[in-house]
Amino acid sequence: MMPRNDWESIVAERAPGPGGDAVQAAMRRRRRKNFLPQDQRKLAGYNRPLPIGYGQTNSQPSTVADMLWLLEVRPGHTVLDVGAGSGWTTAILGDLVTEAGSVLGLEIIPELAESAAATLEHQQLPWCRIETATRGVLGAPDQAPFDRILVSAEATYLPQELVEQLTDDGIMVMTVAGFMLRVVRHGEDPHDAEITRHGPYRFVDLIT
Repeated sequence: MMPRNDWESIVAERAPGPGGDAVQAAMRRRRRKNFLPQDQRKLAGYNRPLPIGYGQTNSQPSTVADMLWLLEVRPGHTVLDVGAGSGWTTAILGDLVTEAGSVLGLEIIPELAESAAATLEHQQLPWCRIETATRGVLGAPDQAPFDRILVSAEATYLPQELVEQLTDDGIMVMTVAGFMLRVVRHGEDPHDAEITRHGPYRFVDLIT
């Protein structure tokens, strides 16, 4: 039988350095099981995605860690969490930005957004919030720019409207057509961005 702390062991082995230590600590502090439906909590220690209803999942922890390492979140950052789902990543990001920063989690499915927001209220992270995403609007252009954008969903192409919501030196991590991309914006022109590919990954589809 797979050990219950399996994902923690895998993440610890893959941690890239000091920044990875912060990610690991935040992932452990915000206990995954608290963000899962009751019938899934016994599986919280397993390194695999778990269903949270409405065809959505709580992402595989090692994938969450990979994305957060690439995102390089720092205290004081303003972060947009697209596809917040259960709210776990929003809470983890909240630890990484500390009370000096802020995190806005967006979830397109109202029932999940409401549940995640209620769970987040118990995490003592007043600088974080989760809202229902507006249909037909990708991200939160009215609240941009963001230092970092995490997208826990897969698109068929890189959405330029999200790149435009980054600060001039902002970073976005998301999966596009089966590959995780790291997008680093350079300067005022959103088309002037450095894009690197970081291995094959799969997510639920990005819904707008």
